[in-house]
Amino acid sequence: MTEVIMPKMGDGMEEGTLLEWLKKDGDKVKSGEVIGTIQTDKATLELASPGSGRLGGLLIEAGMTVPVGRAIAAILKEGESLPADWGSGTTVAEPVAEAAGPEPEAVAAPEDDSRVKASPLARKIAREFGIALSTITGSGPGGRVVEKDVRAALEQRGEALVESAPTQAPVGAATPAAAPSGEDALVPLNRLRQITAQRTAQSKQQVPHFYVTVEVDLENIVDLRERFKKEEGGKVSVNDFVIRACALALRQMPGVNSSFDGTTLRQYGDVNIGMAVALEDGLTVPVLHQADRLTLRQIAEASRDLAAKARESKLGLDQLTGSTFSVSNMGMLNVDNFVAIINQPNAAILAVSSAQKVVAVNDDGDLEVRTRMNVTGSFDHRVVDGAVGARFMNLVRDYLQNPTRLLS
Repeated sequence: MTEVIMPKMGDGMEEGTLLEWLKKDGDKVKSGEVIGTIQTDKATLELASPGSGRLGGLLIEAGMTVPVGRAIAAILKEGESLPADWGSGTTVAEPVAEAAGPEPEAVAAPEDDSRVKASPLARKIAREFGIALSTITGSGPGGRVVEKDVRAALEQRGEALVESAPTQAPVGAATPAAAPSGEDALVPLNRLRQITAQRTAQSKQQVPHFYVTVEVDLENIVDLRERFKKEEGGKVSVNDFVIRACALALRQMPGVNSSFDGTTLRQYGDVNIGMAVALEDGLTVPVLHQADRLTLRQIAEASRDLAAKARESKLGLDQLTGSTFSVSNMGMLNVDNFVAIINQPNAAILAVSSAQKVVAVNDDGDLEVRTRMNVTGSFDHRVVDGAVGARFMNLVRDYLQNPTRLLS
């Protein structure tokens, strides 16, 4: 018999939440086959079978949180059976608290839904409302069924989904005003949202933030991107230029590539940049390791791969840990400026706003239309002084306004 345990996916992980079992009690499984999904403090990850045989002795249900190292199921080989005292010494944690109020009666989804590619949140909603995932056309990567697909199916049935926040309309779309219901709605927090709330509150309470904003002229980057479109090798986004600029600036100013370690400052030997990726049920920060050693095109390729894996919940532990600096980009959301909360234990994070056409005065005193964007650095004042933060932001701007320096 081989025990299936709640895996430890990082030094800081103390517990994990089972989102769903993808295999049923008694199903045959192979070593390495995905049998469930778990939520850690970093992201949603796949739970692989530690051996081949028959899955049995499930000790926890979807939504339950247990410490790492705790047995949660077993893999039985031919002829094996569970010990008589299996699970007797295990105290199972309570499920994540749900909001009070009326809830739809859970209806078991069809068995073949386990083979349908779907996000954990989509599976949860479909299971609660008795919708067969196999009847829904997925709009996610690779045809994956995501939350909005289940919502659309519910609307076709004439049912309202009150447990989750409404889907945000596309920027600029005309949205009819919703009539107030007169009643409050309690929205339960999924595990990722709970962790995000805890970590951001901790960072704002414990880290003395200060902020530096600079305006960046993007005309040279716009020209380069047009040139790249005519070449092979895929697209290069503005965010790829930003990551490359930050990586080189961190290599020149290692004091920013550091963290506060109680009584000392830890200056990292590698430049590992975390890139914030918005998911349908929260936020995750996959990491580009040794980003200063990657070319611009390598950064572009790696960024696309990490973002796709994040949305498919296929990131490995090494892709979720070890960041020394982070970048958060809201450029696609039409924002003039914003500040980001530092992703501990990093000492800084860069917030990227939207590129916009503005009227500017050139060196000759004439007016012209230029493409500009604001970028704001958030710094830990225990690690970085104000003047150092300002020099770092000016260095990043200089790289972005002279992007040919980023091509070597």
